[in-house]
Amino acid sequence: MSEEMHEYIDVSGARVHNLKNIDVQIPKNKLVVITGISGSGKSSLAFDTIYAEGQRRYMETFGAYARQFVGDMERPDVDKITGLSPVISIEQKTTNKNPRSTVGTITEVYDFLRLLFARASEAYSYNTGKKMVKWSEEEIVENIYNRFDGQKVSLLAPLVRGRKGHYRELFEDIRKKGFVKVRVDGEIVDLTPKMQVDRYKIHDIEVVVDRLKVSDDFRVRISQSVQQTLRLGKDLMFIDTEKNGLVSYSKQLMCEDTGLSYEEPSPNAFSFNSPYGACPTCKGLGNVYTIEMESIIPDGKLTVKEGGIAPLGGERDASVYQQVTAFAKKYKIKLDVPVEKLSKEHLDLLLYGDKNINPSLEIDVNDDTVPQEYTGSYEGIIPMLKRWFSSTHSTENLREWVAGFTTLKTCSSCNGARLRKESLWFKINDRNIAELSEQNLDNLAAWFDGLELRISNKQATIAKDVLKEIRERLQFLLDVGLTYLTLNRSSRTLSGGESQRIRLATQIGSQLQGITYILDEPSIGLHQRDNHRLIEALKNLRDVGNSVLVVEHDKDIMLAADHLIDVGPQAGKHGGQIVSAGTPNDVLQSKSETAQYLNGGKTIAVPKERRKGNGKFIELKGANGNNLNNVSTKFPLGKLIVVTGVSGSGKSTLINETLYPILSKYCYDSKTNPMPYKSIKGLEHIDKVIEIDQSPIGRTPRSNPATYCGFFTEIRTLFAAVPEAKIRGYNAGRFSFNVKTGRCDVCEGGGMRVIEMNFLPDVYVHCEKCNGKRYNRETLEIRYKGKSIADVLDMTVEEAVEFFQAVPYLYRKIKVLEDVGLGYITLGQSAVTLSGGEAQRVKLSTELAKKDTGKTFYILDEPTTGLHFQDIQHLLEVLNKLTDRGNSVLVIEHNMDVIKVADHIIDLGPEGGDGGGQILFEGTPEELINCKQSHTGRFLKTEL
Repeated sequence: MSEEMHEYIDVSGARVHNLKNIDVQIPKNKLVVITGISGSGKSSLAFDTIYAEGQRRYMETFGAYARQFVGDMERPDVDKITGLSPVISIEQKTTNKNPRSTVGTITEVYDFLRLLFARASEAYSYNTGKKMVKWSEEEIVENIYNRFDGQKVSLLAPLVRGRKGHYRELFEDIRKKGFVKVRVDGEIVDLTPKMQVDRYKIHDIEVVVDRLKVSDDFRVRISQSVQQTLRLGKDLMFIDTEKNGLVSYSKQLMCEDTGLSYEEPSPNAFSFNSPYGACPTCKGLGNVYTIEMESIIPDGKLTVKEGGIAPLGGERDASVYQQVTAFAKKYKIKLDVPVEKLSKEHLDLLLYGDKNINPSLEIDVNDDTVPQEYTGSYEGIIPMLKRWFSSTHSTENLREWVAGFTTLKTCSSCNGARLRKESLWFKINDRNIAELSEQNLDNLAAWFDGLELRISNKQATIAKDVLKEIRERLQFLLDVGLTYLTLNRSSRTLSGGESQRIRLATQIGSQLQGITYILDEPSIGLHQRDNHRLIEALKNLRDVGNSVLVVEHDKDIMLAADHLIDVGPQAGKHGGQIVSAGTPNDVLQSKSETAQYLNGGKTIAVPKERRKGNGKFIELKGANGNNLNNVSTKFPLGKLIVVTGVSGSGKSTLINETLYPILSKYCYDSKTNPMPYKSIKGLEHIDKVIEIDQSPIGRTPRSNPATYCGFFTEIRTLFAAVPEAKIRGYNAGRFSFNVKTGRCDVCEGGGMRVIEMNFLPDVYVHCEKCNGKRYNRETLEIRYKGKSIADVLDMTVEEAVEFFQAVPYLYRKIKVLEDVGLGYITLGQSAVTLSGGEAQRVKLSTELAKKDTGKTFYILDEPTTGLHFQDIQHLLEVLNKLTDRGNSVLVIEHNMDVIKVADHIIDLGPEGGDGGGQILFEGTPEELINCKQSHTGRFLKTEL
């Protein structure tokens, strides 16, 4: 094969989704950007064709035995692809929602940090704050005499610490050495022949070396036993005492004043995902559910009979209420007196029951005072709620009901640090691992600079290699513009763009070569100022010797590409062709929509005058959440407001986590708690708040735009009214793919069968009986205007608008979907295949189809994600329509086209993280360009 054959990834005859049998040559080891209108087929080409084929070929390399567990992957509908190297896709959708996953754990920086602290930190006593010292055997014996003189003690040598196994050989071995007792998981037992423990549980095993009374008569014996115990326990020993419980001694680290001893640290001791490092109260999560007294007793003026204790409810014929009545009679508690008039003793009895009163409101799954199962007698309201919340037998609904009386608060034991007390007293240069995890990445990188000069030579020698790894990884994260994140930031709070850039940094760090990387809009959530960093990172990946394919709408990234492919000309069935391809300059010469917006032939117009609004405001004062610095601002109503600022400046904290929960609480009495703030005025001017984010409209293939927008019910009613359906006695339920009578019985109306992959994502394949139509034959025989219900679900929005033109109530709802630029999606398109931007526009159209009150407050978070210039034009028309009706629309955005058409801008900054959280500017775009501090203003100058 000639070398030229390998210079390109050659795709011939691609027909996946809406691709029209296209051929395309993609140069290798170049930065290639695929662009085009939303729905034109970019993702179909990049992910569903090239990536899917790469993944399938990888699966083919497995042996037949391994493949039987995975199943065969379907071949994408393409004639052939040549020159394809191994593929890695970096998408937005794969954010880990596990609360234990943090930026530090995903990037592995935290793993190296744990290693650094395990090997090079210094220990301090949490009692005195003094540095720990290492003791000799003589000093340990002396301390035992000083502390336990006259007491009976057992000397224990630890052999197994927190490991699984049956340990039969170990027990046999120590029995042969003459020992007669061992302590297994906290209980002293006799050693017996063939003794073993449960191999699948985690165990702690210590051998009992000696049991004796501490007195001068036994000084020699104690000295010898201590020596033997330390040898068996590898420099660690425990003393089991009657008064003090278990006390540890170590030749490693000990506090001279109090006898406190720490084990030699291991990386596990700094992991909040390990029982040896995690805070015992919150189990390493940093937060605990706490029962709120305000929710339990919302109104003290009510009596118990009237429902004064909310979880109990009013007087009724329920068993728990009868128990309360009997319990109250026994303790002479009056149930017809207002709750606030009850004595503390009587109220405590009602709340906590009469035994083992534990007044703590924190829900701890391992709390011994919480009953594990129902005993039949009255247990107290709070223990009952704790039991229902913690029990694995409780239903999801019950748990959710209890959650209504709880709030998530920072753990009081570790103050959110997630680690146990001992781990936080190991320090390097006066900082513990949790303090480092709280720092912004740019500050953390600065702290690591020159660290060797601030620690001892011994520490520096040990830490040398680990520091190199940490610095490299931090630098990659800084290179992709994530300076404002912290290592302890939970991965579930990251935006799609942030998690994608984290994975991008991880890939750059892996230094692989000869890979085809496929990225899905990595610029999401990035301010223009940070774009150049991302472009540098992508070029870096290319320069190492990889092909980088980016699906992108960002102007800067398109122009920085080595090769640009424009897919179009329009969306859906009007797209799926290569409009132009070549260097960015070549593409600029073409007549495509993309080219016209790039070369200035088409632009999004700046309005001639800005709206004056209705003169009313919502005024928020003293917002202090996350990095906000006592922020006070006014939101003028009846305007299009844009909140902007560099990534990490505090936009989401101010709007999504402070303003929205306040408005939601006011309008709908929702339970979400806002971040801290001082006061808010002007809420009476709005009567509805609607947040339209990019979360999926459904998590299963059953959910689709027709069901989400609610007009599918009306379509079914229409089909049920067809004469043929009436003759057969079919009602509207017959045409639902979730009802047994009408759906296909093999796939149960899913149209797809789910094939579970043991260690890969599930794969969906068409049902072989109904071929993806979801319904049984009888249902499909009913036709309206010649189309069956399955044909209607397969229609694009555009076709449906035409088809239902004569049905006004349906036409109006479907037309709105077309107005927001979704004419190309099908009514029955599975929710899991919609991009974030598409899902957001489906939600937007649902809200538009409703009758608004003119006093509605809309909040949109980066609605331009996944949108082409032309789609942004559509979106702005919709937002302007909403605002012209008197509503207020607030958009969090970095896109200059949206910023320049705003009536009012709130710009946060000046930087991200600790350097942000202040309001730099409030006013019109024309005024913003004069604000010297604002990065947004600098980029806006070129647009106005």
